Amino acid sequence: MTSRATSVRPRPRRPLRHLLVGLSVALVAALTPTGGTTPAQAAPTLLSQGRPATASSTENAGTPAAAAVDGNTGTRWASAFSDPQWLQVDLGARATISQVNLLWEGAYGRAFQLQTSDDGATWTTIYSTTTGAGGTQNLTVTGAGRYVRMYGTARGTGYGYSLWEFQVYGETGGSTPTCGSTNVAQGSPATASSTQDAGLAASAAVDGNPGTRWASAASDPQWLRVDLGSTRTICRVTLTWEAAYARAFQLQTSTDGTTWTTIYSTTTATGGTQSLTVSGSGRYLRMYGTARGTAYGYSLWELAVNTTGGGTSEPPVGTTDPYNPNLGPNTFVFDPSTPTSTIQSRLNTLFTQQETNQFGPQRYAVLFKPGTYTADVNLGFFTQVAGLGMSPDDVNLNGHVRTEAFWMGGNATQNFWRAAENLSVTLPAGQTVERWAVSQAAPYRRMHLRGAQNQIQLWNGGDGWSSGGLLADTRIDGLVVSGSQQQWYSRNSEFGNGWTGSVWNMVFQGVVGAPAPSFPNPSHTVIAQTPQVREKPFLYVDGSGEYRVFVPALRTNSTGTSWYNKTPAGSSISLSQFYVVQPGTSAATINAALAQGRHLLFTPGVHHVTEPIQVNRADTVVLGLGLATIQADNGSVGMRVADVDGVKVAGLMFEAGTTNSPVLMEVGPSGSSASHATNPTSLHDVFFRIGGPHVGKATNTLTVNSDNVIGDHMWLWRADHAASGVPTGWTLNTADTGLTVNGDNVTMYGLFVEHYQKYQTIWNGNGGRTYFYQNELPYDVPNQAAWMNGSTRGYAAYKVADSVTSHQAFGLGSYSYFNVNPAVVEERSFEVPVNPNVRFTNMVTVSLGGVGTINRVINNAGGTANAANQTVYLTTYP
Repeated sequence: MTSRATSVRPRPRRPLRHLLVGLSVALVAALTPTGGTTPAQAAPTLLSQGRPATASSTENAGTPAAAAVDGNTGTRWASAFSDPQWLQVDLGARATISQVNLLWEGAYGRAFQLQTSDDGATWTTIYSTTTGAGGTQNLTVTGAGRYVRMYGTARGTGYGYSLWEFQVYGETGGSTPTCGSTNVAQGSPATASSTQDAGLAASAAVDGNPGTRWASAASDPQWLRVDLGSTRTICRVTLTWEAAYARAFQLQTSTDGTTWTTIYSTTTATGGTQSLTVSGSGRYLRMYGTARGTAYGYSLWELAVNTTGGGTSEPPVGTTDPYNPNLGPNTFVFDPSTPTSTIQSRLNTLFTQQETNQFGPQRYAVLFKPGTYTADVNLGFFTQVAGLGMSPDDVNLNGHVRTEAFWMGGNATQNFWRAAENLSVTLPAGQTVERWAVSQAAPYRRMHLRGAQNQIQLWNGGDGWSSGGLLADTRIDGLVVSGSQQQWYSRNSEFGNGWTGSVWNMVFQGVVGAPAPSFPNPSHTVIAQTPQVREKPFLYVDGSGEYRVFVPALRTNSTGTSWYNKTPAGSSISLSQFYVVQPGTSAATINAALAQGRHLLFTPGVHHVTEPIQVNRADTVVLGLGLATIQADNGSVGMRVADVDGVKVAGLMFEAGTTNSPVLMEVGPSGSSASHATNPTSLHDVFFRIGGPHVGKATNTLTVNSDNVIGDHMWLWRADHAASGVPTGWTLNTADTGLTVNGDNVTMYGLFVEHYQKYQTIWNGNGGRTYFYQNELPYDVPNQAAWMNGSTRGYAAYKVADSVTSHQAFGLGSYSYFNVNPAVVEERSFEVPVNPNVRFTNMVTVSLGGVGTINRVINNAGGTANAANQTVYLTTYP
């Protein structure tokens, strides 16, 4: 075997900062003042330098383990070229560890753990990453032990692992802690891969009641997971099995609920009560069963967890004053005493800044307390205007709430990302037109346009195009004129003087005053009722001046609004029960607030996260103001929702970072199977963006694993064409799939999915329903060879898996505009199993301007959309 010593690769030039890290830390510790009355505290000490070090391997005699703890940043340890590898230092005595610095050479660890041990045999993970980028990593940790090691599981290069220095800081002293007697799992949020039925929920295994139990489906594998609220040092786990026990299982811990470390494993368990001494740390602990001991599932009366009291304990998050909340610098709250000139000046300033600012980071919310105002609200990008009344009629604006398309010469096809909510509008005397010229992600929700003589125009009133939008829970006393709108979805609204206009795909559901059903000429898809929906939660101020969030109740087989001439059903939550999230708040702090039982209110801005926001508690409300944006950085997932009842996520945008994320949002972990039919999770005005302001990458965008989830207006978008200076391209903004549905009985209302590189939507669950679907295929396909699904030309816009036996979809449109290469062909836009219980109603495919070809509408049915025949309709399939 040839050693690398005979074929040396060039060493990267190291910046001076690498040479000074150890000195700078020592100087900071030495020079930090303790003035005033604050008592002096001992600074963390560099414990590892000069201590005995060992490693799993060394590349050659010149790169020994000792070189990483010698204080010389010109010498290094390097391992063999394989995984896993480790470097371990013996501190000589037990110590409390507060910081570990890793000074990587060019051969770094992409995935590794930092671990501690009291005996050098049993290890506790105190830090874990799968997205390491090398360089210098100064990591704040919490742990204790005599031994500390870096345990690498995936290299960042083709070489081994190589560290100039491995520095461990902390304080020596203390004995090995004893295992506590408190069951920290009791009452904590619990989730499971499945439940046998509704009476055997995951929570029953952590309720402290030995007469209740969790039971799984009768298959392998299955798991039960408990969220301990913060990272804990776990010393004992007790499993009290019912007769249906696990013969083979693992106990695993995780800091993020995604990456798991096994701390116990057996293949010969016999059930009963097992009290297992373990050593590990994590916020999450799960029993992961791989082989059942009986023909039934897995069943636990109780799962108990004891800790040493170590690990990180997140401090209580700050309280929220519900009468005077801090809604951030980009939220403007007006009351009737505010001078009209002050209000108008602010509105004008915001519009001037935001009229064309579709890819800037600025986000704004303009809120009006109950009362009457005179204002002309002209909305630009990333601006939300909303009333703070319990009813839209509690706030009346004499003037306008409008969106124009002047900035594009009347073309509104890029008027995205803005919102008008919970207001009534009375037009000025002598004016009868309100213009809402928008395309995707611009909800007009819970609004009241007063006056039977008035009309709302959904385009610019001239020759420009507009392309998609939503009216929901809205009362229009007069007429709705769609004009050039290519597609539109209206749900649970009331049109006093009806609707006029049609292009390709107009869908009305539960709308009083909807036009008569007719497709395709005019293209009116009319569904009389909405089977099950919950309206979007909203912020309001009650009569005492307290800010509260109203959560509307589920409605079944509904028509019309939830509020006009009626009392809305639902519940109200004081803002004191919310954690108000400001930009710059870490995901760890957000998760600590959630673990303490708080709801979330995101203030306007871009919120960067490097680990998932983990929503584990049933009925949690997560509400955004001003289209608050969660950006997933360093390959993180933006948000994960547990498989629990009744979570509501509303008014947020999720954005991909420059490092590829596996998914931006996940509802329910993989394998979720609990029924939430009576209290589903719902997503309202939740939007997703891959690229735009910067290069963005995410393999999947939204994955729904839970059953019974409701989607209420979502736009999932990959940037394949945009304004000048915005990075776009087939190999830049990469994203396979927009929406993946694995859960059963999932319903989508107003679903927009566009420009993904493979399937736009994949539906694997049974009982799914979609009411209105709008899609544009990727513009930027370079050639047919780059866009082949095996031997099939291109990918369907909406794919129902072959295993699905029941599915319904109404009012669907899919459009091609292959402007990079007009010779590209998509074989079919909708691909479904042939089954009488899989039914599609009122579909249209369009070759926009005749650029590109869609060969068939659904499976092998429907005509070809191309330059010669640009629009193709199909009313039913099969």
